[in-house]
Amino acid sequence: LGEFNRNGIGISADIQKAFELYQKAANLGNADGIYNLGMCYEDGIGTRINKQKAFELYQKSINLGNVNGINNLGHCYEKGIGTRIDKQKAFELYQEAANLGNSTAQYNLANLYEEGDGIKKFINKAIYWYEKSAEQGDKDAQIKLATLKNNFL
Repeated sequence: LGEFNRNGIGISADIQKAFELYQKAANLGNADGIYNLGMCYEDGIGTRINKQKAFELYQKSINLGNVNGINNLGHCYEKGIGTRIDKQKAFELYQEAANLGNSTAQYNLANLYEEGDGIKKFINKAIYWYEKSAEQGDKDAQIKLATLKNNFL
């Protein structure tokens, strides 16, 4: 229900209602609710931005098995959102979520390999992970993949 309210699916969008529904789900220990509540705090959806709270909620969602939370926690470490920047930790989390099939993590991991940001630059691995993400329909990965293949293959 939170997603329907947040995105206006079948109803008028109501981000405050979405936030409240995510809170209820989180209070019941629902991993997706906790993850979505973290997104609300990170982006200021229905509440004030609180990067530290977002970071903590992503950690909690991971403990309950939420793969999206693994990716988002990696993003927090990569960008210093609610924590200090730790590129190695970001890489490890992206790798974990990518191996579990998360297309966004696959894209993020590919980007680290392409840029050599915190890890050794490795174009073949970047292409591999962009392919994995692109196969799942990630448009940004499809564009990056085409560009890399044109430039390096």
